[in-house]
Amino acid sequence: MPVLGLDTSNYTTSAALFDGETGENLGRLLDVRPGELGLRQSDALFQHVKRLPELLERLLGTRPEIQAVGASTRPRAVEGSYMPCFLAGESQGRGIAAALGVPFFAHSHQQGHLAAAAWSAGRLDLLDAPFLAWHLSGGTTELLLVKPNGDTVTAEIIGGTSDLSAGKLIDRTGVLLGLQFPAGKALDGLYSQADACYEPRVKLNNLIFSLSGMENQVKALAAEGESPANIARFAIDAVAGVVLRATQEAQGRYPGLPVLCSGGVASNTRLRFMLTEFCQAIFAQPEYSTDNAMGTAILTWRALKAGKGL
Repeated sequence: MPVLGLDTSNYTTSAALFDGETGENLGRLLDVRPGELGLRQSDALFQHVKRLPELLERLLGTRPEIQAVGASTRPRAVEGSYMPCFLAGESQGRGIAAALGVPFFAHSHQQGHLAAAAWSAGRLDLLDAPFLAWHLSGGTTELLLVKPNGDTVTAEIIGGTSDLSAGKLIDRTGVLLGLQFPAGKALDGLYSQADACYEPRVKLNNLIFSLSGMENQVKALAAEGESPANIARFAIDAVAGVVLRATQEAQGRYPGLPVLCSGGVASNTRLRFMLTEFCQAIFAQPEYSTDNAMGTAILTWRALKAGKGL
């Protein structure tokens, strides 16, 4: 019973197949010109429209007949959550479903991240009981209380950043150092080359924290001529340190709940080590931490199995 999932975020065009056990995801980062910090929504939408057909041709090939289609249609599953780039996946998904005469299911990008993380970690069972989760990406740094809701999940924000997201701090640091956007992998590679260890001080208040001051300190270090590796370590330590502290505080408030980490920033080596070592956190495999359509396909399969076509 294979189903098709589509996700057209502000960073990646993705399409995935899932049959209840195994899956395959194909994705391609959007092109960002050197020195720039992302894309306008109109440019992202244009690239998605061009690339989705190519990905679908590669993914589908001679596969069995698709039984349902799903797509990420908004960033979060709350009223007013909207981003134009998701129109590419939704419109093509609805068209494919109509042509095949199969159901279409709408999901949020965040729900897809959580499902992909749980599945790739071998813990799809997490979606059937309450758990804590981090959604750490270029646009989102949210600590969530997640609860099952039929064939999908609902997520309540209980903590996270009050201003700059973890992904933006990392990407802006990378671009400042002359690295290509998005800069997460490059900064991760620089981390081990650092020969100085700073102690970033990020204030945590009721599970909420601010990272804008860390960006100012990154700029100050660069102006002082600090090495790129040491600046990269400072930025990553700032994020990993405060995320660890917030996680430990949340575990005290919600004892016994597992912690799942998703989003592109969750692929960072230092962050994964600290949260695994000190919080027993569960992480997606790196390829399913970044934006992908696998979670959308998984949720589509669950919805089809539950018999709730839209």
